[in-house]
Amino acid sequence: LRVVESGGGLVQPGGSLKLSCVVSEFPLDHLKVGWFREAPGKEREGVACAPGRGYRAVYQDSVKGRFITYRNNAENTGYLQMNSLKPDDTGVYYCAVYEDPDAGTCTLLRQARYTDWGQGTQVTVSS
Repeated sequence: LRVVESGGGLVQPGGSLKLSCVVSEFPLDHLKVGWFREAPGKEREGVACAPGRGYRAVYQDSVKGRFITYRNNAENTGYLQMNSLKPDDTGVYYCAVYEDPDAGTCTLLRQARYTDWGQGTQVTVSS
């Protein structure tokens, strides 16, 4: 299984970016997809996750109303649409996945559940 993120870049405050997460060699429908970020000098934190199979996405409080995560199982791709970006959103963003077909939700706190991680993509919000 391989996970590859893309879509990061430099954006001004208030702008938008869309990150993509392509999963190879395993059907995305079986997986939970999570997005994490690591800011300079801070620990990696969960941002959002999409459990799939019709269940609701989960968001960190600081991004609710601004970020949307969704998935296209036919394309084996997850997405993180980030709107109204703030300088505090700056960091390296990672996509990660894990398999848990019996769970109706996904976790942002238990990062150890995620078994496969991408290499990360840099997001910088600055004027």
